[in-house]
Amino acid sequence: MKIREALLFIFVMSLLYLFFWPVPVNPVVWKPPYSPAMEGVYVPNSTLSQAEILGEGDGIGPEDVAVDAEGNIYAGFEEGVIMRYKHDGSGGESFAQTGGRPLGLDFDTAGNLIVADALMGLLSIDPNGQITVLTSGASGVKFGFADDVDVADDGTIYFSDASSKIGITDYRHDIVEHRPYGGLYAYDPINERTYLVEDRMFFANGVAVSPDGNFVLVNETSEYRVRKVWVKGSKQGRSKILLDGLPGFPDGISSNGKGVYWIALPSRRQAIIDNLSDNPLLRKMILRLPEAIQPAPERYGFVLGIDGDGNIVHNLQDPSPESFSPITSVEEHGGMLYLGSLTYSGFARIRAPESE
Repeated sequence: MKIREALLFIFVMSLLYLFFWPVPVNPVVWKPPYSPAMEGVYVPNSTLSQAEILGEGDGIGPEDVAVDAEGNIYAGFEEGVIMRYKHDGSGGESFAQTGGRPLGLDFDTAGNLIVADALMGLLSIDPNGQITVLTSGASGVKFGFADDVDVADDGTIYFSDASSKIGITDYRHDIVEHRPYGGLYAYDPINERTYLVEDRMFFANGVAVSPDGNFVLVNETSEYRVRKVWVKGSKQGRSKILLDGLPGFPDGISSNGKGVYWIALPSRRQAIIDNLSDNPLLRKMILRLPEAIQPAPERYGFVLGIDGDGNIVHNLQDPSPESFSPITSVEEHGGMLYLGSLTYSGFARIRAPESE
């Protein structure tokens, strides 16, 4: 009898926990866009299986990769260190320690490495490894999750704050809540001014400036879409959804300077997330489960190339369980694609396909 009572007590307490334990999110009902079939422009292939792994064992999660004018390769790891490698991936050495979590990387015209650090804000690191904090907030409010960065030819630095409410350690909470806490910001290095470009974005992630500097593309991860924001010209101040209903969660995006924008998809879409879009209660219950048994992304290498009108022009995949994944960034340099990952021990590169 005592065993039965104990089991009943555990069962009741488990139900109370799943239904009532407080969680720091308030999910809303949302409607997911159409989920495309893996065919046509998304047909599976094994192109990325030829990727070369570099920097393996130097740390976890080189989320983004950047290459300087001399061909040296830079990657930021979860321990806060940014490593520098020779052009062939050898000779890895510590370049800087941000004290936070470096994510997006890009070089400005003066050769400084600009870093979107999820904990520290927007940083500039000179060629000697000296760090300057450019900005950590706007209008008196600290950034919650500086994510990606791209530097325009005129020196303006565009970067995303993925979520003003939820930080990198709890990024899943933002996906579960599904509210537009993200935004696109700009930093003017001449006037040292930070300003908001576009707000109310759903997990504002990758940032890519067009070659002419007229618009910026931003990935909205939890809405499976790419937004186009005009920052110059007759359409300045306007935005539109450029590409909707992607077959995966878009993370990083970058311009190759020749009309192609590379999108990293760290995971294909998961039916459970779309199916629970109209059930906030169940989403909160899942968040109360131990992380080890919560829905997790599959191992799947996935990269897309699009043009400025949102047309798919390249489709690179590796569905194997041993793939380099999740891929969170793609940068083209010298005819190669450099691939970053939030959790892999190392980064990768593969020859870029010829543009038609």
